[in-house]
Amino acid sequence: TPWSSALWAPIAHALGERFTGYLWDMPGFGSSGMVEGQDVSLAAQGRAFAELLAHWRLPEPPHVVAHDIGGAVALRAHLLHGAAFRSLALVDVVALAPWGSEFFGLVAAHAEVFARLPAPLHEALVRAYIAGAAHRPLPAAAHDMLVQPWLGAAGQAAFYRQIAQADQAHTDDIEPLYPRLDLPVLVAWGTEDSWIPVDRAHRLAGLIPGAELALVPAAGHLIQLDAPERLTALLQRWLLTPP
Repeated sequence: TPWSSALWAPIAHALGERFTGYLWDMPGFGSSGMVEGQDVSLAAQGRAFAELLAHWRLPEPPHVVAHDIGGAVALRAHLLHGAAFRSLALVDVVALAPWGSEFFGLVAAHAEVFARLPAPLHEALVRAYIAGAAHRPLPAAAHDMLVQPWLGAAGQAAFYRQIAQADQAHTDDIEPLYPRLDLPVLVAWGTEDSWIPVDRAHRLAGLIPGAELALVPAAGHLIQLDAPERLTALLQRWLLTPP
């Protein structure tokens, strides 16, 4: 959060020479529907992902690559809803307590107020918020791409809705299950991630039996933009030769 499938599109395209890739926007994100009263919690997203995989009827379990809250969503789909994965790559993910910032708490307490901010103030806030996730200055086109889904009346309301519904309880209830994971897992992290510090990578890899830990230097939380070549090469190697 607050990302979309567009963040992964160049890397998915690069991997497309060897793999069939599926990109999607979670409900309430990117190009998916954004409606008042929508449940966009991690619990709802985990169920939706498991149901999506069942709907696709893939010929074999997929390799899953997840970033940010996508990590919690994938883990919930697998651990709580029985979604089968061939392997799982967790890239700078939300998975361990504590997470969520003071800003999250402020939005949760005043979501309706934030949703009524004048559009220019809202856009400035979203731009500053997103820029803070990168270790390097964001290219203008990439910055615009990340901000665009959250503009307009529907996008503005959706931006604060997904933050207000972020609840650490949805990772607290699966964190004790991580030692039970029985599939190849890669934990990849930007060493300069200021949103989810790299110590979480070490903790997470230590909790998952047999997990591989890969650290990407000079990359922040938006590792896809800070180090696209390194991340693409890492994922290609992982997908071709998982343990």
